[in-house]
Amino acid sequence: MEAYGRFAGVYDIFMDNVNYGEWTDYIIEALVQDGIKDGLVLELGCGTGTVTEMLADAGYDMIGIDNSEEMLAEAMEKRAESGHDILYLLQDMQDFELYGTVRAVVSVCDSMNYVTEPEDLEYVFALVNNYLDPGGLFIFDMNTIHKYRDVIGDRTIAEDREDGSFIWENSYDSENALNVYELALFLPREDGLYEKCEEEHVQKAYSIEAVKAMITKAGMELVAVYDAYTHTPGDENCERLTFIAKEHGKSAENDYHGNIPERARHIEE
Repeated sequence: MEAYGRFAGVYDIFMDNVNYGEWTDYIIEALVQDGIKDGLVLELGCGTGTVTEMLADAGYDMIGIDNSEEMLAEAMEKRAESGHDILYLLQDMQDFELYGTVRAVVSVCDSMNYVTEPEDLEYVFALVNNYLDPGGLFIFDMNTIHKYRDVIGDRTIAEDREDGSFIWENSYDSENALNVYELALFLPREDGLYEKCEEEHVQKAYSIEAVKAMITKAGMELVAVYDAYTHTPGDENCERLTFIAKEHGKSAENDYHGNIPERARHIEE
């Protein structure tokens, strides 16, 4: 079952409880404090482009990458309304390519948890480092083991709205730290009946230490780990964490070729 297919059309409706504005303000504050007030910024897993648009409003030249054509279609509708010059790319963030470097990379709403193999997440981090300007920032959030295991694991969440309904069943595999979401959507049709659509989403939980090790191996420096979108130090008891990492020097002494998996090396050669 494809993830973010029919769900894309109602995604913003069902995600209206997420304070994207607050998240974006936090990201902008972190960027500005590091001297990044404008220039190219990449959002990985941009989805319907809500945060991408807000960052464009703040004056950044935005690039959005997502592997769902349906989600990007929603994002491009927003772009048509706003008039922002945002470049959207239909790419898998596990193997994305750009034509040059960017000042910062951001990723919100647990997009990184969709990378379920540690070596693939390490590869994503290496690519991010590869495409960051010297001293560029990488800001992203991730759900924690605690959230999957203790908060939403093996729970069913249901919601009934005028624009549709959903049943979201969670099951957590503690051995592999995988959370499987079985999503059933019930969307209204023109004839007054409802059509059932099903999707499966799989996310993986990573420990702080594991993420820190991957960031370091990718050639970046971990600046901070916070309880999501706050300035409170984060730990394994938080439900969501915000990580801030920094590109800290691609030099002969710290040759980033050695930090990028073989399949990515063609990008900068």
